Amino acid sequence: MALDETTEELARAAARGDHRALGELLKRIEPDVLRHCGRILPYRQDAEEASQDTLLAVARNIGRFEGRARFSTWLHIVTANCARTTYRSLKRRAAEQSSDELPLQKPDVARVSVIAGSRLDLLDAMEALEASKPELAQALVLRDICQLDYNEVAEQLGIPLGTAKSRIHQARKYVQGALGDAYGLRS
Repeated sequence: MALDETTEELARAAARGDHRALGELLKRIEPDVLRHCGRILPYRQDAEEASQDTLLAVARNIGRFEGRARFSTWLHIVTANCARTTYRSLKRRAAEQSSDELPLQKPDVARVSVIAGSRLDLLDAMEALEASKPELAQALVLRDICQLDYNEVAEQLGIPLGTAKSRIHQARKYVQGALGDAYGLRS
């Protein structure tokens, strides 16, 4: 989600309290946020919900954007977190609705596309990683979902470059192990 310099300046102005800049910023980033949510969540309606949550989070929290890093980096993190939160919420609602019915199962391959099913499995694996090792999940989200380079990941997390690389490697091994049975992978 590379944003042009005008968008970056709008973000800095919005962070300083310029409400007109915030309105323009939200209009400019909306298509990119929706596209990014769509890469994380397999269903358009879910991506739209996450996109709206992201725009609301940006509007509420723009004052926290300090401008030390690029706004696009900050936006990546907010977007990924909102998409993952939306997924957890949808999963929880589905479990509550189906508690009287059949137990929650993996997606039925006959009814769900391979891409959608694999995204759901990946989100489940990421959720497990976040529950057990949140520091690894943060690094993996920044690198593989937000597509930041290793230096940007280290900078965002405030850790040395080698530590960032190590966390990403460990997180990938964890996720690969979690997906192994479903995809015939061996770690």
